[in-house]
Amino acid sequence: MAEVAVSTVVTKLTELLVEQATSTISHISTVRDQVESLKNQLSWMQCFLKDADAKQQSNERVRMWVSEIRNVAFEAEEIIETHIYNSTIQTNFHNKIFTLFHLYKLGTKIDRILKKIKDISDRREMYGVVVKNPNPNPNDGGDGDNERLRLWRQPSPYYSEEEYVVEVKEDFGSILAQLVTLEPTRHVVSIVGMGGLGKTTLAKKLYNDSRIANHFECKAWVYVSEEYKRKDVLQGILRGVDALARDEMDKFPVEELVNKLHNVLAEKRYLVVLDDIWGMEVWDSLKYAFPKRKLGSKILLTTRIWEVALHADGHSHPHQLRPLNQDESFTLLRSKAFPGASLIPSEFEDLAKEIVVKCEGLPLAVVVIGGLLSRKLKSSGEWARELQNIRGGLLEDQGKITRILALSYNDLPSPLKSCFLYLGLFPKGMNIQTKKLIRLWVAEGFLPQEGGETAEDVAQRYLNELIGRCMIQVGTVSSLGRVKTIRIHDLLRDLSVSKGIEEYFGDMAGSSSSTSQLTKSRRHSIHSCHERYDFLKHIADYSRSLFFFNREYNTFLDKNIWIRRSFMQERKLDFIYTEFKLLRVLELDGVRLVSLPSTIGDLIQLRYLGLRKTNLEGKLPLSIGNLLNLQTLDLRYCCFIKKIPNVIWKLVNLRHLLLYTPFDSPDSGHLRLDTLTNLQSLPYIEAGNWISDGGLANMTNLRQLGINGLSGPTVNSVLSTIQGLRNLHSLSLSLQSEEDEFPIFMQLSQCTQLQKLSLNGKIKKLPDPHEFPPNLLKLTLHNSHLQKESIAKLERLPKLKMLILGKKAYNWTELSFSAEGFSQLHVLRLTLLKELEEWKVEEKAMPMLEYIVIDRCEKLRKIPEGLKDITSLKKIKITGMPVDFEHRLRTKDLFEFKNTPIIESTTDILSIGKPFHLNTKFDCTKYIVCGANNLGNLLPKLHIILQIDCRHSVCFF
Repeated sequence: MAEVAVSTVVTKLTELLVEQATSTISHISTVRDQVESLKNQLSWMQCFLKDADAKQQSNERVRMWVSEIRNVAFEAEEIIETHIYNSTIQTNFHNKIFTLFHLYKLGTKIDRILKKIKDISDRREMYGVVVKNPNPNPNDGGDGDNERLRLWRQPSPYYSEEEYVVEVKEDFGSILAQLVTLEPTRHVVSIVGMGGLGKTTLAKKLYNDSRIANHFECKAWVYVSEEYKRKDVLQGILRGVDALARDEMDKFPVEELVNKLHNVLAEKRYLVVLDDIWGMEVWDSLKYAFPKRKLGSKILLTTRIWEVALHADGHSHPHQLRPLNQDESFTLLRSKAFPGASLIPSEFEDLAKEIVVKCEGLPLAVVVIGGLLSRKLKSSGEWARELQNIRGGLLEDQGKITRILALSYNDLPSPLKSCFLYLGLFPKGMNIQTKKLIRLWVAEGFLPQEGGETAEDVAQRYLNELIGRCMIQVGTVSSLGRVKTIRIHDLLRDLSVSKGIEEYFGDMAGSSSSTSQLTKSRRHSIHSCHERYDFLKHIADYSRSLFFFNREYNTFLDKNIWIRRSFMQERKLDFIYTEFKLLRVLELDGVRLVSLPSTIGDLIQLRYLGLRKTNLEGKLPLSIGNLLNLQTLDLRYCCFIKKIPNVIWKLVNLRHLLLYTPFDSPDSGHLRLDTLTNLQSLPYIEAGNWISDGGLANMTNLRQLGINGLSGPTVNSVLSTIQGLRNLHSLSLSLQSEEDEFPIFMQLSQCTQLQKLSLNGKIKKLPDPHEFPPNLLKLTLHNSHLQKESIAKLERLPKLKMLILGKKAYNWTELSFSAEGFSQLHVLRLTLLKELEEWKVEEKAMPMLEYIVIDRCEKLRKIPEGLKDITSLKKIKITGMPVDFEHRLRTKDLFEFKNTPIIESTTDILSIGKPFHLNTKFDCTKYIVCGANNLGNLLPKLHIILQIDCRHSVCFF
């Protein structure tokens, strides 16, 4: 398929005509006219590519025609970008003389391409390629991409982690019973089935069930996959079960991680989910990390291979998932094609039944087809056409599901196809950060911009559209409902990878790939460590993006080995900066570099430079200031960079400057920033003269700002200036010392777009509710030393959904939430409130509360009684609280809630030794149930037996 390649070149030609309007090219009308003609010719060719792409699978001549278009598009791209590179580096008088020569050569080459396009066009009708639906009016089902982009339904950016699922009740109930059975030793429970059958969805539903959460004292989820890396899996489990280990894990060798994980789990009843295991050797390399003699602990694994499940636990009975029956498939299709409807309209019923038959009970196929149909006009003709496409895709047995999934890909507009293909560059099973993905899409330049939208707005809309079409899955969601990470199902990723290779969009040199597989693709993703990278040199001319995901560089090495290894690593990547002249994206996240050579400044086409966690030392080279096209500079977690050179002001196209390091962030207060008018993200920077010198006032496009180390007078200047930053959504201000104070009048009511506010420092008098930003959703306070009456003001913030009271934010012994206060609050975090002893919640306070975190409030004796009446409450997380507090919560308070929440904590109640009341009877059907066959073995360990009046007789905690 050539559509993506042609679309990309057309976009770049448009950029060239705009960006070069005042340059030499504008003074030579012949060359400008040629560029304009090339853009128009390629745009015209796009009209035929939809039809050609649809026909090429069954027509060899059409396939050749499409290939010719793609090749000429790539040739045009290379000519244009080489010209831009040459014209940029020619700055002195003598070089400018050669500019005319380069322009003459450019014109000659464009002439040659135009002749090729004419020849290709002349052969079009001979091959039977026509304009598909020449009328772009979307009301008649046409394919006009621009019209469809304007008329897309724009779903909310806020999502729930709940998915549309059709629960196969016997599957869920059977596995739940196995998981909550209190056996004396650790057991493995397995879910087995082919790809797309719903193993992960079922496991996730079980994992998030309140009965599971309240049964196990800790739990962790880790994705294993074919690209199994033992250290990554062990670290993933540790992150889930031991919050204190997060900052330490990188320095541990693998065997030490095994021992540490074993010791952590030995103290708790645990559940660990190993999602997508492919080999017996994987289990063998992990099993020693899981203690056997811990009452009721379980491993839940999903796999496509029956033998793997039996190997993990020979005494278990692996659960084989069955396909959906036709009624279940029909229900699932209805939920996707007609969201919110209880019935499928009668005129679609017969067609819907035929479609579900063709999907053969595979949930993924039903979901993807449903997502496709939801974007179609609700006409039986549209549905009939899609049914015909499905029939055509099922003529051969092999790859049936892939062909069904490909229908959704073929239906995407060109820019969305590029966005989807981009996902195939990431490692399998990776949780992809949406903010990073959006920045990469923007840097690649294949997003059309319309009206007043920023490129990031368009990218967010595209992301929402792919989610709405069920082509990507929501991974994690923020407390305010923003999608933080996304994932792509293995089968859809396989489709993305195969299409990407087919279209020379992108390919991978992974651990199982030979270097000869690298092609003329524009993007290359390195998934494993190599002794040498010489194999990349021959693709330097074709490459526009280079990604390194070889996480082996993060392994622990002793100092002497590290010195030798770092030098070798430094040398073997040097050629990138000298030979990959046309790179737009260079992502080195996690690659262990010590320094960057000055030749980094030669990559003048670079839009995205990712240096996160690269261990860079000293300071960046001054040549970083040559990267005039740079949009994103990511220096987060570069712990050893001491200073950033004062050349950032030259990067006038910079949109995202990311500097934060939790230990010792590089000195940044000295930077000149007044030229960065395009900057959108500056989440962390030190206070400095850049504020008073106009740097902040000129950042009129800023959306996210975080300033550290503010003195009293400077705070006033910042608060005055941000009133003019009309696009600001997130603001974080941190004072320099405890003696400094935020002013009484903060003048924030003018910040109408501000949704997130974080203040770290003393607040002598909290502003009144009407003085806060009117659309404030999240408020974080640290070291505020609030007065008691301040809580009454916070309660009246009309749209506040999340409140974090952190260390020294509130130093009183009593905290009271009054009736009808915090009417919109969903999330509450109380952290390190050292003096708090009693917390009162009156009736009807926080009526929408869903999630509470109580973290190291060591004097707090119990949760408030009023909390038990909040029916919306779903989860309470306890960290570092006294044993008596959690003991009371689990054994008394928990059963007094009107709607029982999940309790999550790091404390092992069964090891505490507290006496529980025996034979306590509850009339309840909600709690975790198991058989009593092991009662004799368990009594020495158990502290409570709860008799529950439900279908099962005994429930153990």
